[in-house]
Amino acid sequence: MDRIETLDQLEALYGTPAEASLVKVARRMTPGYRAFISRSRFCTLSTVGPEGTDCSPRGDDGPVVAELDPGTLAMPDWRGNNRMDSLRNILRDGRVSLTFFVPGSTMVVRVNGTAFVSAAPALLARFSDRGRQPRSVIVVEIGEIYFQCARALMRAGLWNGEDQSEGLPSAGALLSEMTDGRFDGETYDQEWPARARKTLW
Repeated sequence: MDRIETLDQLEALYGTPAEASLVKVARRMTPGYRAFISRSRFCTLSTVGPEGTDCSPRGDDGPVVAELDPGTLAMPDWRGNNRMDSLRNILRDGRVSLTFFVPGSTMVVRVNGTAFVSAAPALLARFSDRGRQPRSVIVVEIGEIYFQCARALMRAGLWNGEDQSEGLPSAGALLSEMTDGRFDGETYDQEWPARARKTLW
């Protein structure tokens, strides 16, 4: 298999980007990008660290991030699995990318920038809701914002409402597989719905 190893080879294969690909980039929040991001309850957070890369799903029951100012976003770190992969990476290398989705829209909006982790009481309090607060907040200083081509979501039929989950392994089945059956995956699956309801936040 031939490997492409130089930028010249890559550019010869793909050509130059269209004007729309270049003029869509903003350095701060704009009215249009603000409208999209404020409607997004789900995004992915990509980070990089000494061990490699990480991409983490992030979701909320309202906007997944808050705008602190036109150049800064804040994401509450709600309860997860306590691996802290993203947070560990940010502490060692602040480069991050966020990819925002809105159900029904084939457009995706991406933010690239740098981040830090904060536990400032005033910032945590900003996300107080129904007696809950995040343990920390990821603060993202925007480097660039732009929308992604709709073709990927269109090809995948992501919002067509079709349930394609039949036959997929459960979390318990995967845990059992990874431990050669030592982990009781069946009990894990039975207990998970009730545990998730109690520990969602």
